[in-house]
Amino acid sequence: MKNKIIIDVDTGVDDAQAIMMALADPNVEVLGITCSHGNTPLENSCKNTLRVLKTCNRLDIPVYRGCAEPLLARRRHAGDFHGKDGLGDVPDPNAPGLELLQKKRAAQAIIKMVNEHPGEVTLVATAPLTNLAVAVSLNPNFTQKLKALYIMGGNTESRGNTTVCGEFNFVADPEAAYIVLDRYTCPTYIATWEFSCRNLLPWSFCDTWLAQDTDKARFMEEIYAHTRKMVQTERYQKELMSGPGFNTCDCYAMAAAIDDTLLTECDEVAVTVELEGTNTRGMMVLDYMDLLKKKHKVFIMKKVNEEKFKRLLMNALK
Repeated sequence: MKNKIIIDVDTGVDDAQAIMMALADPNVEVLGITCSHGNTPLENSCKNTLRVLKTCNRLDIPVYRGCAEPLLARRRHAGDFHGKDGLGDVPDPNAPGLELLQKKRAAQAIIKMVNEHPGEVTLVATAPLTNLAVAVSLNPNFTQKLKALYIMGGNTESRGNTTVCGEFNFVADPEAAYIVLDRYTCPTYIATWEFSCRNLLPWSFCDTWLAQDTDKARFMEEIYAHTRKMVQTERYQKELMSGPGFNTCDCYAMAAAIDDTLLTECDEVAVTVELEGTNTRGMMVLDYMDLLKKKHKVFIMKKVNEEKFKRLLMNALK
């Protein structure tokens, strides 16, 4: 049986990489892709997702429009990093139109797909968690039918990449992150910002990855050019914790969802999200002392099998 996956994205460059990784794996069936605000405004997120699917000849996969803004927080985008359009500002005159989007909205679609395949669906979230928070508010019980949830977001050591203490996806909608970590009771795995920094790949691998003689690799090289320049800047280098390297954040969550043998070390701990701190709003809090008395604990990713991860990345662009 194939691994059934729903992907929730705010399609910037690393989301595109994660989508392509899932589509390339023969053991994965992508049931649908739900789009959110985040790296880029919602309409761009939808357009970009369709562009990625077109590149992979997979426009048969349903794409759903989700939330255009966070539950309470002010809207944030990452256009300086991903390009104003989210995909490196590389024009595509033949991009698919938004008429290809499904009529059903993202949160309702997530609930429907999970209910149709109880116990079989893995949800991979690489965006602010607004769509997931709305879904569990509409149907509090559907999360019990999820096989697992994989999240790229949050942090473990108050190392921020957006605010002093906050990672982008959680800071972009702290209330949604709080709700998801409080109400989703399925097995939950989190690829945090610090984790991705500690598992960087060498730039030489990135060069080899992009040099593959395929349309997918040429597409990725084009849309990644802007981001690659940005990661060399002093501002971005301050965010990294273990020296320079190739960081494809969202792919860590996706790779772990595809191959559960990829993770070689995790911490199991209860977590929550700070909502009120002047400098700490949006920061993930780890309760190692069990002071919060939460029954549900998550798995915080620590280390991965690098060779398996590289293989999944290489296959994504073949």
